[in-house]
Amino acid sequence: MLTIHAAPLVLPVGAAAVVDGAVAVDGDRIAALGPYEEVAAAHPAARVRRWPGLLAPGLRQDRARELLTRCYHPDPREADELGELPLWGEDFERIAVTMDATRRAGSVRRGLQRMLRHGTTHVAGPFGADDPALRTAVSRSGLVVVRVAPPPVPVPHGVPGLDPFAAGGDLAGTAHGPLTVGGRADLAVFDVPDEAALYGGGPRPCVATVLAGRLVHRAR
Repeated sequence: MLTIHAAPLVLPVGAAAVVDGAVAVDGDRIAALGPYEEVAAAHPAARVRRWPGLLAPGLRQDRARELLTRCYHPDPREADELGELPLWGEDFERIAVTMDATRRAGSVRRGLQRMLRHGTTHVAGPFGADDPALRTAVSRSGLVVVRVAPPPVPVPHGVPGLDPFAAGGDLAGTAHGPLTVGGRADLAVFDVPDEAALYGGGPRPCVATVLAGRLVHRAR
């Protein structure tokens, strides 16, 4: 079914922002992009999903390998003991000493799921043959592996963040690429009023992530 994703602001990247915009998705492709009234008129039978805030291309996580191999993502049942944030450094090393393959696989799956909740649709790779379990998990997640060399924004040292904007990049440098008609439908929706609100230390709640046309995360 063709679906129209509508938002108060659509930021295609590489083209002008569209106020009261929409992106029509047919299968895994973008069928139309523009003002909502025009897109809806051209596709009257489409299902409409209305989102708050702004709609943008899905984001690229440049520290994916660190987040999946050098962090432990606690199970919700471990939250009282370990918290909810990725464990890094000495905290990770203490767990890694006794972590078996099953526990590690669970951490990787949760890490991938949490990336999707931050608007991530692409991850910087590669994930090589030296770690087939990791490569398989990434492949099954549907996230697109891309090579980024050198990264458009220097990757900082220290604790990696699930938020792709934690590296300090702007939308043009953090998005997987522009939204274009005929391109793959990888979208992220944030409940913020404008692009400036995506940056800095304030909250930037991701309310939806669309991966190859599929709604894989919805916060409301």
